Amino acid sequence: MSNLSVLYDAPGPRAKARNILYSAVFVVLLALALWWVLDTMADKNQLDGAKWEPFVADGRVWTTYLIPGLLNTLKAAVLAIAVALPLGALFGLARLSDHRWVRVPAGAVVEFFRAIPVLLMMFFANAAYAQFTDLSSDVRPLYAVVTGLVLYNASVIAEIVRAGILSLPSGQTDAAKAIGMRKGQIMVYVLLPQAVTAMLPALVSQLVVIVKDTALGGALLGYMELLSQVRVITANYGANTIAAFTVVALIYVLLNYLLTSFASWVEGRVRRGKRSTGAALHAGADTEMEFDEPHVEAPTRKE
Repeated sequence: MSNLSVLYDAPGPRAKARNILYSAVFVVLLALALWWVLDTMADKNQLDGAKWEPFVADGRVWTTYLIPGLLNTLKAAVLAIAVALPLGALFGLARLSDHRWVRVPAGAVVEFFRAIPVLLMMFFANAAYAQFTDLSSDVRPLYAVVTGLVLYNASVIAEIVRAGILSLPSGQTDAAKAIGMRKGQIMVYVLLPQAVTAMLPALVSQLVVIVKDTALGGALLGYMELLSQVRVITANYGANTIAAFTVVALIYVLLNYLLTSFASWVEGRVRRGKRSTGAALHAGADTEMEFDEPHVEAPTRKE
């Protein structure tokens, strides 16, 4: 019996015919919707070659607007990731502390910043930098964007770390205590190495969120990231808004695809090098015990 048949009954001849019919109807409806969109765009002259030509024939669109915008997006994302990852891991471990005076404040901080929209945190950070620092208006949006991204995503990563560690079998901790390991040693040498692999899918999805959320800084604070370049392009090359948005969307898709592909490669290397739940426990020469690999989902965004 296959694993799928355990979850639900295998479809019979009529069910298979219905599934094929439903799939065919869906494909037809999708094709009609696509045709309607393209026909409407053609009626509005949005498919004219003149609106798409600058992205192919004029290199200044890329060197002056798109590439600098992409670099600004990457700059904000990399800075936010570099700070949010260790900060989130620290708060995640603090929430698992046996000491109430550590666990409760850490939990309060995490829940507080998870509950506030990223856009509001960017706005407050920008106002705070303007009021209490001497940062120039040129670099202030970058600092505000990174601050907002760090505060929110560090709190989400803290929950991912906490959930990843709690998802491990309790026998891991019990076995480590049985051989005399201290709490710090258990966390560093037993739990964290195993939890990292389980957390990777959720962490990768959160990194993608960070890359995309840099666009909020362009919408609110005037940070010249990739998406904000659409306004400048359309102002200089005519009313080609849809073309500009399409090109920018494709760049985002490619960027996030490269990020997820790299993360998948790293995850595969880690999984091949060491099982997520640690080395197998050998009960004898011919027997071996293994734990199923846990899976951690990203916490739901509170906005």
